[in-house]
Amino acid sequence: MQISRGRMQGTPSEARGKGDTFTGRVWADVVLQAAPQVSVYAVFFEPAARTFWHRHEGGQVLAVSHGLGLIQARDGSGGVLTPGDVVHIPAGEEHWHGGSPDAYMIHLAVSIGATEWLTEVTDEEYAASKRFL
Repeated sequence: MQISRGRMQGTPSEARGKGDTFTGRVWADVVLQAAPQVSVYAVFFEPAARTFWHRHEGGQVLAVSHGLGLIQARDGSGGVLTPGDVVHIPAGEEHWHGGSPDAYMIHLAVSIGATEWLTEVTDEEYAASKRFL
């Protein structure tokens, strides 16, 4: 058993600009690392900030606590994320998630297994997701 009393050591890490895994300003706070296969992060996305396309070996669960966000799978499915929403992304499904164009979003991300980071979500792909709003 492992009990985590809030965030782990250190300060939140920030991804600025077009980094290796995020577009825009994003803060990721490690909440729990339970063995190498389970990680839990509290993630803050500024408006229009987003992950790159990625997939998780064992899937991912997102629990939205604040703001308004967007999520989309490679097949075009997805939607708006609001506080209280919980999303299950199956193992291997390519997807991205982030803040809406005009609002920040905070979610808790529980990832199982390795994360494979893919390509950046283009501005055109992001703009197309506005159809969910």
